[in-house]
Amino acid sequence: MTQTPFDSFDETHGEHQAALAYVTEAFAEAILAGIESDSFAQAALMASLRELVATYGEEAVVKLAEALPGKIRAGEFTCASRH
Repeated sequence: MTQTPFDSFDETHGEHQAALAYVTEAFAEAILAGIESDSFAQAALMASLRELVATYGEEAVVKLAEALPGKIRAGEFTCASRH
């Protein structure tokens, strides 16, 4: 299987950790401003996908999306607290 740029995301890596902190903070600020969490999450996902397509191209992002069901079922995105 060919490795994609997305295979190497590590939440403990300094830059990745900082980026995730910014996104988490923006999420919290949006909720405090009265934006529904699901609306913000969907908007963030759409913005992220657009940026990834612009950076890596459509086929690389398709490979990322194809891997998501297994990762979701495996609990990779499950966290103890909810926004």
